[in-house]
Amino acid sequence: MQKNHPELNKRAQGWLNFLYLKATTPDDWSEDGSPNEWWDQTSTAPMCSFPRFDLQESTYAIGLMADKTPAWREVYSEILDEIAERSITYWAAIDWLSQFGHDPDRPNYPEAWKGTLIPEEFWGNYDAPGWTANGIAPWGFHADPIGADGNLFFKGWLNLTQSLHTYVSGYNKWSTPFNVAGAYNSRFEWTQHQLADHLHQQWSKTPMGPHCENTKAWPFCLSAAGLGLMMYDKIFDNNFHSSYSNWLSFTKDKYYGFNKNGSLEWVTMYFDEINDHHHRTLPTHGLAVAFYAKPQDPQFAELLYRGAINFLGWDNPSNPITNEFIPDPRMFALGLTMSKEFDDQVTHERLRKYAEENFEPQFFGLNDGQFGFWFNLGEKWPRGQLSALAMCAEVCEPGAWESLFNRPNLTKFYSPSIQGIDFPALFVEKAFHDDQQGQLHFSIRDGDKTKTNQKTFIEVFNLPDANSITILCDGKEFRDYTMVDDSRISINTEVNHHNFVIRTGYFLSQQEEWGLNKKLKEVKNLEGTRSSHSPRLTSSLILPSNLNSCGCC
Repeated sequence: MQKNHPELNKRAQGWLNFLYLKATTPDDWSEDGSPNEWWDQTSTAPMCSFPRFDLQESTYAIGLMADKTPAWREVYSEILDEIAERSITYWAAIDWLSQFGHDPDRPNYPEAWKGTLIPEEFWGNYDAPGWTANGIAPWGFHADPIGADGNLFFKGWLNLTQSLHTYVSGYNKWSTPFNVAGAYNSRFEWTQHQLADHLHQQWSKTPMGPHCENTKAWPFCLSAAGLGLMMYDKIFDNNFHSSYSNWLSFTKDKYYGFNKNGSLEWVTMYFDEINDHHHRTLPTHGLAVAFYAKPQDPQFAELLYRGAINFLGWDNPSNPITNEFIPDPRMFALGLTMSKEFDDQVTHERLRKYAEENFEPQFFGLNDGQFGFWFNLGEKWPRGQLSALAMCAEVCEPGAWESLFNRPNLTKFYSPSIQGIDFPALFVEKAFHDDQQGQLHFSIRDGDKTKTNQKTFIEVFNLPDANSITILCDGKEFRDYTMVDDSRISINTEVNHHNFVIRTGYFLSQQEEWGLNKKLKEVKNLEGTRSSHSPRLTSSLILPSNLNSCGCC
């Protein structure tokens, strides 16, 4: 575990506050309802203009923030739980569950799509990206959005969302049966284990990769599906991610074109196996794939990233950055985040300046306690998908996205942690336990300014011996706390800025930490680790398999 955990900045705290409101405000994603208007079903049409893309892309910054404050997880867990619940509804799969047969709107496609999104040779007789065409030959009709031959982009991202929820919360909720909405008000029972196995089996039988819309396999979506299998394997000690590795090895020379100098010349947007057509596009699209490929194949991801930014001139200080040829902000948001991830400081500073001038960053809401990017669209809420991608640059450190999936922190569930934070009245800036030093560090500050200086309580749990701790608050000895039991205390403080350091007596060597992170098992839920924010999380807790039972050495 890192000893120096950077703090969540004010923008990250504001974005978390908005996502919490967005996720916990009830809305109806069933056949009889519709998502709240702040869920983005507009961006990057016609491919991504569905609300599930806002769901899944909102999880990324949450995963990164959770790794920054591993000793405080309750709000992240609740947000991810709400997102995952929406991800199995009718509106999450509305395209597959309502777009039957070929698109009747083909004659009205914009001329600008000819050759860019739709092959010129098939123009007028071809479905646009985003139209799933459920029911066409040779696959036929599939009512189940998971069991279908196609619809990879639904089930791949669903597994990624469920895996992130399990990793952050520790609750193995999705290993128990859940019902996913199907066509014509049907429901289908699955578990995440069945879902991951199904993905692996389909992928293993399809060397070019399973398709999303019928006829179209997208390297972009397949890379996201691979990332979900990667996290699944880390949590459940499996090898389903091998299907991604085999696919990437097989398709590197088919889906991407490099010249003799190694420069990226083109990227396959999608592959149509029925028509044996690679729909190639500019190197810019490499950014979309690189984001998901970075944790899985960092070297190849960097080739795509460098090829894209070199093509765009973003790494050349003498070239101004403009949106003249790419009006969709998605690639700018991805470039901003990936330049931070790759620690490409020149490109990142240039894109950061562009973002400050063009992404319209704003604090808003009650007492300006929320934050988002508005992109000068004149809308009521921050644009969800684009803000979610841009926010990753605000919360990640170089290499953090890769680390999230390659070195997940699984010992956090046994380390002393905090819960019961009165969020959003109280914000958490940092929260981590230094297992080598036996110290819990956390900082709080006034959140949405609704309870300034009022009394509040913070529970510290997973203490090996609550009778043997010492606490410093803002550098001074602190005794205003009560014992809950031998492993928990309740700190009495107020809604304001404070820094706490607790000598907990919990130690874990780096070698022990490595061993505990290696494998997990399911154990009976521990009463003391339930979040006061998340009463619905009642499934079993995932914990490392070979922890010393005393938890203190």
